[in-house]
Amino acid sequence: MFGLIGNFGPWELVLILLIVLIIVGPGKLPQVGQSLGKALQNFRKAREEDIEELEGKKDK
Repeated sequence: MFGLIGNFGPWELVLILLIVLIIVGPGKLPQVGQSLGKALQNFRKAREEDIEELEGKKDK
């Protein structure tokens, strides 16, 4: 699945950012970034909780 994505270079990232800027608009871009940051933070927190839970089950 990930083999189809390939490696992202600087030009690909610039293109993606331009497309996002055109779709979202410059006014909403900070809100989108904030929402994305919160989503990543929640994902990391949930992942760490799952890892701790699995490690706790191994000890028993």
